[in-house]
Amino acid sequence: MSVPGQADYTRTTKETDITVSLVLDGRGQADVNTGVPFMDHMLDACARHGFFDLRVAAKGDLQVDAHHTLEDLGLVLGEVLRRAVGDKAGLTRFGAAVVPMDEALARVVLDLSGRPCLAWRVRHDGRPVGGVDARLFREFFQALTNSAGLTLHVDLLAGEELHHCYEAIFKAFGRALDAATRPEPRAAGRVPSTKGSL
Repeated sequence: MSVPGQADYTRTTKETDITVSLVLDGRGQADVNTGVPFMDHMLDACARHGFFDLRVAAKGDLQVDAHHTLEDLGLVLGEVLRRAVGDKAGLTRFGAAVVPMDEALARVVLDLSGRPCLAWRVRHDGRPVGGVDARLFREFFQALTNSAGLTLHVDLLAGEELHHCYEAIFKAFGRALDAATRPEPRAAGRVPSTKGSL
């Protein structure tokens, strides 16, 4: 039997083996091991500032590169999020956050719409960040968006140091997700849609 606001999921392929557990109304506690230390740091920051509890155990073919691990991690996290929000009855649905990290400034706006759409406005010059090709973070968020059924807008409004840029993005995503998944008392348990479902 599933518990509202909580979910877990395991996905195993020839390239990756990933298990994710999520509690939306948590305390910001994270236990993350992806084999990619910088991603562990990003997900820890995301959970801490989004006040959800997150456990991730991921093994991937990192001897090739981090692509399969990060993309599949996005798929699994998105599936867990989709299960945790259920039919979205009584939830706020929309969330937005603007987060600074020193000179960097990131804005994330999301809608638990059921319609996958990623608008990614993050420019970079191809440098790696934390030993990872920075372009893989777009792949992560694209996979998460597709799997969870989110409308997600990510804008890097300012920033030079890539560590700061991506940390601001992940923190903003956590804050926006927290806002979107909060109960809306005035909804009285209704699905927040004129269609009656999302």
